Amino acid sequence: MRTQPLYLLNTVASPLAFLFFVVVASRGALLSYGILGGMILTVLTTGTGIQSDLVHYKQDMKFQDVVVSSPVEAPIYVAGIALSEFVYAVPGLVVFLLLSAVRFPGVPPTGFVYSLGGAATLFGALLLVWAFASALGFTIATYFQDIRETFVFSPLISLIMTTLPPVYYPISSIPASIRWAAYLSPTTYAADLVHRAVCGVHSACYEAPSLAAAGVDWAVLLGLTAVLFFLAATKARWREP
Repeated sequence: MRTQPLYLLNTVASPLAFLFFVVVASRGALLSYGILGGMILTVLTTGTGIQSDLVHYKQDMKFQDVVVSSPVEAPIYVAGIALSEFVYAVPGLVVFLLLSAVRFPGVPPTGFVYSLGGAATLFGALLLVWAFASALGFTIATYFQDIRETFVFSPLISLIMTTLPPVYYPISSIPASIRWAAYLSPTTYAADLVHRAVCGVHSACYEAPSLAAAGVDWAVLLGLTAVLFFLAATKARWREP
C-alpha cells in the first residue's frame, strides 16, 4: 500500500463506478442502495482477490512449497493472506461511510441511522461476506496453474454476486415471477441484513425490522460460510499431487 498506492484506487474504483451509474440512472433515488452495495462489493472483491496472490505465491515465487514443508497449517496460512487482503478493503469502506454522511445537492439524503446494533450488524454481515469469499477464492486458487486464470474468475464471481443480484438496487425491481433467483446469491441476504440494520424509516432502502427475516439472513450467511470453509479444508489442493 505504501509502495503502490494505486492498488487502493483499484480496489475502490469498481464499487464507486457502479455507485456513480446507479445514482445517475436513478437520479439519486438509489443512492443509499449504491453506498451499501459498494461496501458489499468492496469486501467481496477483496475476498475473491485472494486468488491472484495465492497463485502468484504458489506458482511464481514457490512460497507455498516452503509453507507446506513448514509447521504452518493451511488454515493459518490462508487466514494470514486473507487478513492482509482485508486491509485493502478498509480505506474503501471508510470512503463509503463518509459518502453516507454527505448531503449531495439535488440528491435525497441516504437516511442511514448508525445505531450500535445497526453498526454491529453491518460489520458482521460484511465480515461474513469477506469470509466466505476468501474461502471460495482460496479453494478455487489451489486448482489454478497460471495467474492469468484468476483474471477471469475473480471478476466473474463479483459480477454474479453483486451486480446481478439486488445489491445495488431494490429486490422489488425484479419481476415477482423470477424473484426467487435473486435468493440464490448469498449477497442478497447480506444486503437485506444491512438494509434493515442501518436504513432509517425515511430512507429509500428502508425495510421494516423483522426477526424472522434477519434470522434467515444470518442462517444463510453463516451456513454458506461454514460449507465453504469445510470445502476449503477438504477439497482444496494444499499439496501438489
